[in-house]
Amino acid sequence: MGSVATDYTNQIEYSDEIAEFSPEVVEEMKSHLTKYPEGRQRSALIPLLFVIQRERGWIDNPGVNFLARFLDLEVSDVWETATFYTMFNMRPIGKHHIQICKTLSCNIMGEPEITDHICSKLGIEPGGTTEDGKFTVTMVECLGSCGTAPMLQVGFDFHENLDREKVDELLDSLD
Repeated sequence: MGSVATDYTNQIEYSDEIAEFSPEVVEEMKSHLTKYPEGRQRSALIPLLFVIQRERGWIDNPGVNFLARFLDLEVSDVWETATFYTMFNMRPIGKHHIQICKTLSCNIMGEPEITDHICSKLGIEPGGTTEDGKFTVTMVECLGSCGTAPMLQVGFDFHENLDREKVDELLDSLD
């Protein structure tokens, strides 16, 4: 039985290239390793994936190859973690990553209308990026703000108790 591509894995382009990072970024990565016991460098995988994503814009094969070598792991070990979590992007995303919560509380409180409004205004479907590369819209599982539903996240910022007016103000505020 062969592998089955997912929304994440079918976007991956594999290569042997290894990313290069500035000495400052490598030092930052080394500082993460000091937070974990000797021999447990794999525990730093998630924080280091965030560094790779911040520096490269997404999790790409050269970044994964670097991280596997840096942590003395198999490349597949890094990919299995990166592709498990939706917080890691397996393809380039827009400058503003709009992550809309689609789970029960948000859905009941109006997420479908909010999603339709955002996508209509931007001219894209969920999972898409605007032609100018400014916005990417992604549907995500619970963001842990059920009491203030419907909500979305842009970057690391939560926007809660949404309605069309709040969404329009938010989109207009993003440069």
